[in-house]
Amino acid sequence: MSAADTEVVERVRRRLAGSGAEPTPHTVAEALRAEDQLWGSTTVLAIVEQLRSEVLGAGVLEPLLAMPGITDVLVNGTSGVYVDAGDGLVRRPEITFADEATVRRLAQRLAASAGRRLDDASPWVDGRLADGTRLHAVLSPVARTGTVISLRVPARRSLTLAELEDRGSVAPEMGRRLRELIGSKRSFLVTGGTGSGKTTVLSALLALVPATERIVVVEDSDELRPDHPHVVGLVARPPNIEGAGTVGLRDLVRQALRMRPDRIVVGEVRGAEVVDLLAALNTGHEGGCGTVHANAPGDVPARMEALGIAAGLSRDAVHAQVAAGLDAVVHVVRHGDGHREVAAVADVDADDRGRLVVRSRLVVRRGRVVDP
Repeated sequence: MSAADTEVVERVRRRLAGSGAEPTPHTVAEALRAEDQLWGSTTVLAIVEQLRSEVLGAGVLEPLLAMPGITDVLVNGTSGVYVDAGDGLVRRPEITFADEATVRRLAQRLAASAGRRLDDASPWVDGRLADGTRLHAVLSPVARTGTVISLRVPARRSLTLAELEDRGSVAPEMGRRLRELIGSKRSFLVTGGTGSGKTTVLSALLALVPATERIVVVEDSDELRPDHPHVVGLVARPPNIEGAGTVGLRDLVRQALRMRPDRIVVGEVRGAEVVDLLAALNTGHEGGCGTVHANAPGDVPARMEALGIAAGLSRDAVHAQVAAGLDAVVHVVRHGDGHREVAAVADVDADDRGRLVVRSRLVVRRGRVVDP
């Protein structure tokens, strides 16, 4: 779209906003007629389509969000739109924004639909859209390349462990170990970096839990949907625009303890809720699990120590409670080409001084078992 066309669209936008009219062929044609120029039906329909995309759903991003296999949609201002469908980031040059103001309007509309505020006074936002898509956005000039939008798309269905094996994400020997882990009702954490597939793996493992057991899932975002007949989900709630109504993970973990769970699951352990999770794992709730960000199994002691100390526990208490309540770590990686893989299973123990020790028992690289 040329600069002149962009100016025309902006003038039409202002006229419709002033009258409160919806962008329809009729209203757009009336607004263009006021420009004292003749416009063809193709131009009218193009402007209608652009203006409607600004007020419906995710606008021009909507087709990307609906594509099968898409996990992330990223907008880098007006410089490019990228998607990840499991094979790494790919640019979509056919998706463009006319100017920075258009990207900003989209980010603010998405934030409003998530019940959050996004403006110069609050230039970034985390939220969850109605369909479960996770929204993060940062306005310009804080984002120097222009307004940045990141959308994490929830899985439309949960993959089974067998499907992960067929895709090469779980080696045969690893699959056997994981089934033993669930069958023995050991407590564990799924670790890995952002976008490595922790939630996908945890959901597949929970589907292996016997149907006679009750699973209570606590999450910050509604993502875990294991194929299991008895799952109760509790989802945290951020504050509304007025800053009220917060429901935190720690509150929900406490509620879960009163719901007669056979297994308590925390979708992502990243704050004070670690205290209540450790308490649950040390008071007879076997088979509890969750996810935590860590670059390697050996980083788990430091990660848990940081979370526990920030929540008010002493270093010794963190190590003692984790060693007593946590049995194993399942580590997931995403390779440079986008391929995701369950790379290690490790045991959690304590040394003679009571310090946490995580020892890898099975390590896999590109489907092949290697020495730990």
